[in-house]
Amino acid sequence: MKVSIGSDHRGLEQRKVLASIIESSGHELDDQGSFSKESVDYPDIAQVVCGRVTSGESDRGILVCGTGIGMSIAANKLNGVRAALCNEVSAAELSRQHNNANVLCLAGNDFDAEEYGRIVRAWLATDFEGGRHARRVEKIGELEC
Repeated sequence: MKVSIGSDHRGLEQRKVLASIIESSGHELDDQGSFSKESVDYPDIAQVVCGRVTSGESDRGILVCGTGIGMSIAANKLNGVRAALCNEVSAAELSRQHNNANVLCLAGNDFDAEEYGRIVRAWLATDFEGGRHARRVEKIGELEC
């Protein structure tokens, strides 16, 4: 699976940890930055990563900003994106099983590398259940403008 990742300046160090987790899990990494601590606007990063997911260049995306909220809001403005802000393993699993989330958003604040690893590995390993959930995901798509 090819995974695009991106962060604003507040998620720079966390993104480096994400890269290691993704590669050690046997997935292909597509790192879209940012690559310095200089301030950047998170919607710009979200647009690039999500564009790679919706175009099919990547299978999934992961975004990091200070709280994860800004990235989540920006990502969900883009057609075809189902971004989920997850701060625990069960939420990550359910976002895949029930919502077929194709973008994971994480908070850079209060960063815990071990918990990041558990969340990201669970999210990458969990499949969409389909069934009744497919109907609901389809309805979400119909809401797009």
